[in-house]
Amino acid sequence: MEATNLKNPELYNNRELSLLEFNRRVLAMADDPEVPLLERLQFMSITSSNLDEFFEIRIAGLKQQIAFASVQTGPDNISPVDQLKRVSESAHQLIDEQYKILNEKLIPDLEAAGIRFLRRADWDDKSSAWIRRYFNHDCLPVLSPIGLDPAHPFPRILNKSLNFIVSLEGKDAFGRNSGIAIVQAPRSLPRLIQIPQETSGGAYDFVFLSSIIHAHVSDLFPGMQVTGCYQFRVTRNGDLFVDDEEVEDLLRALEGQLPSRRYSEAMRLEVADNCPADIAQFLLHHFKLTTDDLYQVNGPVNLKRLTQLYDLVDLPALKYPGFIPGIPQSLTLGTDTFEAIQQGDILLNHPFESFAPVVEFVRQAAADQNVLSIKQTLYRTGADSAIVNALVDAARAGKEVTVVIELRARFDEEANIELANKLQDAGAHVVYGVVGHKTHAKMLLVVRREGRRLRRYVHLGTGNYHASTARVYTDYCLFTCDPDFGEDVHKIFHQLTALGKPGKLKKLLQSPFTLHKTIMQLIEQETEHARAGRPAKIIAKMNALTEGEVIRALYSASQTGVKIQLIIRGVCLLKPGVKGISENITVRSIIGRFLEHPRIFYFHNNGESHLYCSSADWMDRNFFRRVEACFPIEDPKLNQRVYKQGLMLYLADNTQAWILQPDGGYKRTSPGKQIPKSAQQTLLEELSSG
Repeated sequence: MEATNLKNPELYNNRELSLLEFNRRVLAMADDPEVPLLERLQFMSITSSNLDEFFEIRIAGLKQQIAFASVQTGPDNISPVDQLKRVSESAHQLIDEQYKILNEKLIPDLEAAGIRFLRRADWDDKSSAWIRRYFNHDCLPVLSPIGLDPAHPFPRILNKSLNFIVSLEGKDAFGRNSGIAIVQAPRSLPRLIQIPQETSGGAYDFVFLSSIIHAHVSDLFPGMQVTGCYQFRVTRNGDLFVDDEEVEDLLRALEGQLPSRRYSEAMRLEVADNCPADIAQFLLHHFKLTTDDLYQVNGPVNLKRLTQLYDLVDLPALKYPGFIPGIPQSLTLGTDTFEAIQQGDILLNHPFESFAPVVEFVRQAAADQNVLSIKQTLYRTGADSAIVNALVDAARAGKEVTVVIELRARFDEEANIELANKLQDAGAHVVYGVVGHKTHAKMLLVVRREGRRLRRYVHLGTGNYHASTARVYTDYCLFTCDPDFGEDVHKIFHQLTALGKPGKLKKLLQSPFTLHKTIMQLIEQETEHARAGRPAKIIAKMNALTEGEVIRALYSASQTGVKIQLIIRGVCLLKPGVKGISENITVRSIIGRFLEHPRIFYFHNNGESHLYCSSADWMDRNFFRRVEACFPIEDPKLNQRVYKQGLMLYLADNTQAWILQPDGGYKRTSPGKQIPKSAQQTLLEELSSG
């Protein structure tokens, strides 16, 4: 391998395989006996949900490339056909491992803790009678079995829905004998049903809806003999296609596309592992899939639905201990947020510190008669958002409210359309960003009259304005009334709404204009320091690293002696530890109770360091196809806090860290004889209120 050829495909991991490796790390949490039992089941559900999206988006993209005979490859130079083959093999292994952990570890451990999933063989007479009543009262009225014949073609199967294919013998009342019927389970029915304790004898006894339908499927076909009943589930292409250059109204175009997602092209077929080969082939043929797309599973076809159990079981010992997010003294209840920000920049580290001050800031701005305008970007907000309600109140109060809503936030499009309509009805100005560029920046700007002057207050974050995810995602946010920050954010909003040129920003870096160029310059700056024999270091934390130019710049920096420490939760195309190329680079991934989400970039700069927080990962889309904001942490105390808490704690973590190997695999760290260190646990102890 030539050390100078930094484009050599052998130096790059495959993106899709790297994403599956991330899901292996999540699944490992379900297999970890040190994790509370019900939390392990949650990690199992998360893995299932992640894999659904993987097939809906990533596999769909690969298949589309193959359909159009695309020869485009990533930096690893693997063709779409070869990628699909390798990804299919890896995904089959991962899903097999999922069900092995479920059946051999989680279900026995749950049963030992008094939580049982009752199979049909476990039903006694009393339980059977209760289940039959449930079927007759709750299931039977909403089930519509469809026997297949020329007048009853194969029904449309909703994306990720639970279905059954039933084999039959005999004739129905009209003399028809198709031999095959389809039963679709309505989404209104819970997938996990709790049996009363007085019926089964157990406080936490559950039965799967699939088991109930299996047991009573004959009731749906009177006079005919059911010879087999097998659950199946189809995962479809989840991407929406809207040509930004052609549509006149993006909101209306997306509204028209949303229904098609439910019945788009099939990507994966899951069936029960006892399904006969001829029936599986029949389903594959109908959905235009191949045997590589078939996943035969030993258990429920949708493990994501197991998340229901968490709220149904009141056993705190089987869950992570609760905690109260901390609130800085300057932002305690009743504080005037504007006065607090005037005293100096304020930093919050979610979820260890509360998201409530962010909500309170918007509420105070909405109610303050001196506030003239509020501008905010919204990407994901969640249902019945308190922030959105405050913006509505502000608009109704006559304030100038401008909201940049990214309608194309994947799988939140419908919610964002409703949000846009709600804000417009209240009188807010709503725009949908820039054609061809998702607005991913997290920015909030409040203009307030104070005496004879106008002052700008700014909130910038690495995560969404979403109160629920702020409890489970780690993120940083900054409050400031620094005039340069205010002017920069004002310019970006003006650009988003008026589509004019923003002018030169004073402190913020912005995609798609200055972020990539500046990151490259900062890497080169460290490289020059190393060449001159000065100390040189880069520490960067993010969700994903895929952009080729940045990776090659990091390789070059490593070759000159720059010490590079990367903390990358998910996909990483860079290969660390390659002799002569990346020996000075380490990559670790932290998988724990909370989803690591902040982006933090540190450059030593010979002792005069630069430290930024950002909404952007180092990916092509974030650098070139999105509007992103990257902001420096200038206050010395806050700068050191982010450096120590956001970077150094994570580099010292030896309980939840996984180290990326040169071959693309990961090895989990172990404290061994050292003192166990967990960054997330340390932050809980330091920042939360208990």
